[in-house]
Amino acid sequence: MKETFYFYDLETSGLNPRSQRIMQFAGQRTTLDMKPIGDPDDYLIQLTNDILPDPDAILVTGITPQRTRAEGYSEKEFLDIFYESIAIEGTIFVGYNSIRFDDEFMRTLLYRNLYDPYEWQWQDGKSKWDLLDVVRMTRALRPEGIVWPFASNGAKANKLELITAVNNLEHTHAHNAMSDVIASIEVAKLIYKNQPKLFTYLLEMRDKNKVKALIGSKAPFVYTSGRYSSDYEKTAIVVSLGGSDPASCPVYDLRIDPEEWISTYNPDDKEQYHPIKLLKYNHCPAVAPLGVLGDDGWETVGLTPEDVESRYIEVQRLQEQLLRTYVPRTYPAQTVSLVGLPLDDVDQRIYDGFIPAKDKKHLARVHTMTLDELIDYKPEFDDPRLSSLLFLYKARQVPGSLLSEDREIYEQYVAKKLLDGGDQSQYAQFMNRLNELAKLDYLDADKRFILEELALYAQSIVPLDSF
Repeated sequence: MKETFYFYDLETSGLNPRSQRIMQFAGQRTTLDMKPIGDPDDYLIQLTNDILPDPDAILVTGITPQRTRAEGYSEKEFLDIFYESIAIEGTIFVGYNSIRFDDEFMRTLLYRNLYDPYEWQWQDGKSKWDLLDVVRMTRALRPEGIVWPFASNGAKANKLELITAVNNLEHTHAHNAMSDVIASIEVAKLIYKNQPKLFTYLLEMRDKNKVKALIGSKAPFVYTSGRYSSDYEKTAIVVSLGGSDPASCPVYDLRIDPEEWISTYNPDDKEQYHPIKLLKYNHCPAVAPLGVLGDDGWETVGLTPEDVESRYIEVQRLQEQLLRTYVPRTYPAQTVSLVGLPLDDVDQRIYDGFIPAKDKKHLARVHTMTLDELIDYKPEFDDPRLSSLLFLYKARQVPGSLLSEDREIYEQYVAKKLLDGGDQSQYAQFMNRLNELAKLDYLDADKRFILEELALYAQSIVPLDSF
């Protein structure tokens, strides 16, 4: 199996992957030494008529809903292309901050359109990698050969557009997906050229089993993450606190004296730095053994080998007490009801559980059905989310598959979603935000035109008899 990189980037209608949508998808396949393979991909994706975009996001990207309707593909059409020519065997999906953003949007897109949300990044030798923490670790431990940028306030910064600017790399238009893809490739080349050993090592460490093996040694290790301070180049020396979770483990920042931490810990003080973070094995963490540190590296992380040794011993002694100070983020349990209208928040429920194997067979049939077959298809799902998702999929992507009474139900669903809540409804808040933005003196004519287009779009999708 031949592995290839597929650099990709998205522009979206907002920041929340469960309530907003992908509006532009761009990508370029390359060899593992970043030589292009074939032509780039650049697709606009249509917004469906139950979505009001975030006006601030649209002002940044300049992509209006009307443009996606005129020039774009439906989500169904795009996913047909995606599985035919993009998500192919051996693909390593690469992005810049993709683990926390782009991948989340892709998963919800797939879930919403009745695909498994995860298989695209592991099945048939596929995998994922995120350049952001690669850049951070390179800056922290192997900065030679690269110019490193600072924000306007003088703080260290690793934004893609800043790195490309100070290193004279191609990046014609930030916040355009295709331009960001080209910029990501150029940054990857820059690191590969100047620090090939670190680049190759971190590429191999995208394998969660290799991450587990490093952490499972129970020795302290280097961990670079956005959750650590830029004063230390986002890098810490940490040690695992153990646990039985096969997907993650809590790790302790050895810059903090554990005994002192326990004595001063105040659970009510939300501003107090907490030295325990949750490391997820499958999030491509930038981790390395202590041997990666030279003299400069120790200075960067603000520790000495003696500090690490003594605090490591203390962490082992105080492990149970330390764990009691850590409260992992939890989500309230949700129940699913299919009474009445399609479930209003079914789009939000991607993480309620994995799709059962039996149900996947039903979903696979959906994607091969003719219009007439889809009209009458009502499988018995084990997963209670899927009946509602199937209804919404038909309404959004294959509207011809709905009977007249079902179309009326969908229109009621859209009206309820956009207008419920009166002055606090999605529609009211959307129009209020447009009015706020219109009062800004610094907006140019192009941005004011976008605001006008957004107002027209909102009025066009709200059912007329709802006013």
